[in-house]
Amino acid sequence: MRSPPPPQSQSNSNYGSPYAGQTGGGTFAPGFGGFMNDPTAQMGYQIGKTALNTGQEYMEQNINRYVSIPALKHYFNVSTPYVLRKLALVLFPWRHKPWSREQRPSHSPPPSAPSPASAAQSNYYYLPPRDDLNSPDMYIPVMAFVTYILLSTLLAGLRGQFHPEVMGLTATTAFVVVLLEILGLKLGTYVLSISNDSQLLDLVAYSGYKFVGVIVTLVVSETLNRGAGTGGWAGWTVFTYTFMANALFLLRSLKYVLLPDSSSATPAGSSMHTVARSQRNRRTQFLFIYSYVVQFFFMWILSRQDGGGRSPAVAQAQVAGAAAAARVVGS
Repeated sequence: MRSPPPPQSQSNSNYGSPYAGQTGGGTFAPGFGGFMNDPTAQMGYQIGKTALNTGQEYMEQNINRYVSIPALKHYFNVSTPYVLRKLALVLFPWRHKPWSREQRPSHSPPPSAPSPASAAQSNYYYLPPRDDLNSPDMYIPVMAFVTYILLSTLLAGLRGQFHPEVMGLTATTAFVVVLLEILGLKLGTYVLSISNDSQLLDLVAYSGYKFVGVIVTLVVSETLNRGAGTGGWAGWTVFTYTFMANALFLLRSLKYVLLPDSSSATPAGSSMHTVARSQRNRRTQFLFIYSYVVQFFFMWILSRQDGGGRSPAVAQAQVAGAAAAARVVGS
């Protein structure tokens, strides 16, 4: 007769196994599901939530020192019809009328609505962009700014000239252009004694509309020139049109800030303060120089391409890449 095999202990069969002690696939899930019921886990969750809320409040308090969040929300109060009509206005401003911003009388205007600078108009507030086509917004400038950076990087890749530094250099160039423009505008408004409660945010918004024309210039020129950049008659023709359209748009839109006129009456009949003739002439010259000379220079920097179809950012990236390669070879 054959004797039965010796019994095997459970501890030996699981020795060395990473799954020792688990008798089934369903024992792990119940333990994990009960994790959030543990008092220690709940206390950690509450501490983390409190820390997050405290940090958010701290950030809002410090940001409000420099930028009013309620006022900033006013510039993002847009709608799809407004965005489409505004883009058409920026590109085709030739026959648009009127250019003045709409106001509404109110003793308790919305907290995010900017009001005119004149004391006689203190009971009026400007309508948000979604309700007034002539109101400046920041949605289009911000989206155009980001689109310009991505488009420039995409075009560099299509030409076979992409480098990791292209996106960073393009973003830096665009940011420096906007920063210099705003600083120049603030200096001009200070010298000319121009005051407006929402002046800074208005100037930031208006300085970003040029990217719409720059994007159109890049896309159309790249298509007509078949990847040869914005040079040639096609590139200069498109650039001239978008520049002139942007210049007229700014000239008409900024007039209410730089050239308040006694004939510009509010709905209730109260008028803005009258500017002296000499001061008005200086403001007119400043507005013309900003709308045409300054915009031509900055739009040319943002949209220009050299003979090889390279943007300044691509050229800088290639120079940086060549210098890095030379250092590696030399070492």
